[in-house]
Amino acid sequence: MGTMADVAAAAGVSISTVSHVVNETRRVDPRTRDAVLAAIASTGYRRNALATALATSRSGVLALSIAAGRNPYFGPLMRAVESRASELGYTLMMGDSHDDTDTEKGLVGSLLDRRVDGLIMAPAPLSERETVPMIRSSGTPLVLIDRLSEADVDQVASEGAEPVARLTAHLADIGHERIGVLTGRPGIQSTAERIDGFTAAMERAGLRAAPRHVRCGDSRADEARVQTLAMFRARAPRPTALVALNNEMTVGAMRALRELDLRVPHDVALVAYDDFEWSDLFSPGLTAAAQDVETIGRRAVDLLVERIDGFDGARRVVRVPTTFHHRDSCGCEGPRAGV
Repeated sequence: MGTMADVAAAAGVSISTVSHVVNETRRVDPRTRDAVLAAIASTGYRRNALATALATSRSGVLALSIAAGRNPYFGPLMRAVESRASELGYTLMMGDSHDDTDTEKGLVGSLLDRRVDGLIMAPAPLSERETVPMIRSSGTPLVLIDRLSEADVDQVASEGAEPVARLTAHLADIGHERIGVLTGRPGIQSTAERIDGFTAAMERAGLRAAPRHVRCGDSRADEARVQTLAMFRARAPRPTALVALNNEMTVGAMRALRELDLRVPHDVALVAYDDFEWSDLFSPGLTAAAQDVETIGRRAVDLLVERIDGFDGARRVVRVPTTFHHRDSCGCEGPRAGV
């Protein structure tokens, strides 16, 4: 592997000129630059990333803090972020916050110690009070993803209330009056927003969900299963339709309904916020609001890199629309008698 001195000799320039080309610290005549780049290719020289970071105050690394193992939705989101970062010449460093504030603070502190150029974070509960101020005080550019906050930082997330309202209204429109809901983890903005959408649609339809039909599934499949079993085992009239407010809880609800020998949609209609890549393979197909994960991930990286490059304007909050996938699990023929 060649050295910077080898490159300088091959190009017939000084080592400082090679350094300016490699690190982009000063404008170099285009012909000289081309000669240096050709010499780099011929000598096999690779820049020292640490030395470059010291010279330019940039590491070429972005960081992502996310609850990677908690929700399958985050997998495609991570891939979208990594792909866009790579296109823009950055390496992505990722860590799992486990949706826990203390874990998140430790992870973010470690990432900041590594002098990353910027950070994208799906905030855990209480993040706005604890983790976000720590990042802001470090001066590191930050973009929040998936969950919005009152914090004065750039943010990107899907629309939440309107898609849930549309799913719920669809159930009401086809005749369901007893509609249950599995809500997500408390303390997270997306949970509150989706609940608002459900409540608004029920009120517009002249309906009110019974308290026993509103269950917290904590955004987890296992808890959603437990809560669905409790909801449908109650002696009082059970729901004829169920809205799951994320894809993990949809899985839990499906498992519970199968245990109870309740068929979708013949015995109970099921709709969900969050789609799966393989939702159309379900039998019946799942009626769902699908998030545009690719756009969310790429837009977050773009906002972050703009901040790294010096943009100093007011915070930007980007809301990405969802897509309504109308399949078979809603039934579209109203609740069955006797259910």
